[in-house]
Amino acid sequence: MLVILSGVAGAGKDTIKKELMKRVENITTLPSFTDRTPRNGDVPGKTYNFVTTEEFERMIKENELYEYSVHHNHYYGTSKKLLNEKINTGNIIVKDIDVNGTEDLIKLLGNDVKIVTIFLRVPKEELRRRLEKREDNPSNKEIELRLNRFDYEESKIGLYDYVLKNNDLEKTVQIIMKIIEREYMLK
Repeated sequence: MLVILSGVAGAGKDTIKKELMKRVENITTLPSFTDRTPRNGDVPGKTYNFVTTEEFERMIKENELYEYSVHHNHYYGTSKKLLNEKINTGNIIVKDIDVNGTEDLIKLLGNDVKIVTIFLRVPKEELRRRLEKREDNPSNKEIELRLNRFDYEESKIGLYDYVLKNNDLEKTVQIIMKIIEREYMLK
């Protein structure tokens, strides 16, 4: 089963994913590939698979990705090989991905893999506050770039099975754990 977490940058996707992996034994994750520079705290192969722009473009050309997009001026994408390997383990895969990637994965895998989609909502002003307090200290330009995507991401909410307001981490994690348990039993 593939559980997709989406929401604008700063919505809490990564934090929730980490909490789920701590609490549920058979949950794993699949880091996206990206050509962006690692930030403080990034662990290659764990937070992202970091490659050069040239390598990413080679992966596109050789059809190695289920989906990819450019946002915040960098490529991000999902490896076919790595996702297929994870699916074959039988574990629950939690992946954080943008709305375009979600739409692509549903189209490509929806008939073959149980996919559960969850969109995390955060009010725009709360989002600004979170982005300003991030450890990687984004510039005002980066914050505006991320906030400019807010309305677009919100416009895609109809793609999702579940939409949650993420204003209380513990409550959100508990709800998602219940969703995963219910959906896993239905698969």
